[in-house]
Amino acid sequence: MKLGAFSVSLAVKDLAVSRDFYEKLGFEKFGGDPEHNYLIMKNGDHVIGLFQGMFDKNMLTFNPGWDQSCGELDDFTDVRDLQKHLKEKGIALDMEADESSEGPASLMITDPDGNPILIDQHR
Repeated sequence: MKLGAFSVSLAVKDLAVSRDFYEKLGFEKFGGDPEHNYLIMKNGDHVIGLFQGMFDKNMLTFNPGWDQSCGELDDFTDVRDLQKHLKEKGIALDMEADESSEGPASLMITDPDGNPILIDQHR
């Protein structure tokens, strides 16, 4: 089971203040758009997303089909296959991917401590 690229998505109060803070830690803008209230920041292989007003809690994010630089992987586990596996293991889904679809889709689960986990396939 390949979950893909990993990042932490942070719900921030002020995107500019958070960007400045993480730049001081050595992160650089990698993607996103401040006009749309989000930035993707990278320091080596470490990726964080800064999201203002998009969700209430920080979450773990996995992107099937991508490497840590958003490069496309030829060999990856499709989000719908991951979803089937999670269901077989008895993990409740908070949001499901349409199993009849192909391409981009996402699902969401919550770990035992209440931490949201987004599995978000972009291709």
